[in-house]
Amino acid sequence: MANKSQNTSGRGRRDLKVKVKKAKGKTVAQVRWLERQLNDPYVKRARAEGYRGRAAFKIIELDDKYRFLLPGARVVDLGCAPGGWCQVAVKRTNALGETQGKAVGRVIGLDLQQIEPIPGADIYQLDFLEDDSYDRVKHWLNGTADVVMSDMAAASSGHKQTDHLRIIALCEAAAYFAFDVLEDGGTFVAKVLAGGAEGDLQKILKQCFRKVSHLKPPASRTDSSEKFVVATGYRAER
Repeated sequence: MANKSQNTSGRGRRDLKVKVKKAKGKTVAQVRWLERQLNDPYVKRARAEGYRGRAAFKIIELDDKYRFLLPGARVVDLGCAPGGWCQVAVKRTNALGETQGKAVGRVIGLDLQQIEPIPGADIYQLDFLEDDSYDRVKHWLNGTADVVMSDMAAASSGHKQTDHLRIIALCEAAAYFAFDVLEDGGTFVAKVLAGGAEGDLQKILKQCFRKVSHLKPPASRTDSSEKFVVATGYRAER
């Protein structure tokens, strides 16, 4: 006879939700965030697979669909901290040369803060908004890039509309950086927030790329307004 305490819903056994019992010194919001982290399957996967954060699975899911992190690709990751996207790019572009018979890629990560080294990636502490940043990146690459990607988000102000406008402005700046460093046919990937101010960005990208798509990958939390733009087929000569 089956134990009545077992889950017999047909969905199989499910892990019990982890509760944070001791909240001394923590706000309600901090407790909720901690409980969400403890129960997030992507957080658990990231730890198990050695990624620096759950965001790694966002770029994995985007690349599974659009296939831009190919062996041999030269990739620039803007605002790369803590480094999960760079880790994925290193693996998929074969930047360490671990897969024989495949082209060896190159991965460069830029961030305002210093981060721990990532095997196979070159990390630079640099503000990509500086006037000479694209020249420096092309010097480091010894040429142009095949992919420019960004998971950056402006610091939250607590005001939804203001935050939306800030991240769109940041995404536009990343796009103009991409125009300066991308190879013909290259790809631009960036995070945006749904909120109605994406029209100008969409127009700019459609003028410069052959295809512009939007996607909310499964790894993006359902309660988040973030989505990602994937622009492929850069037109270097327009």
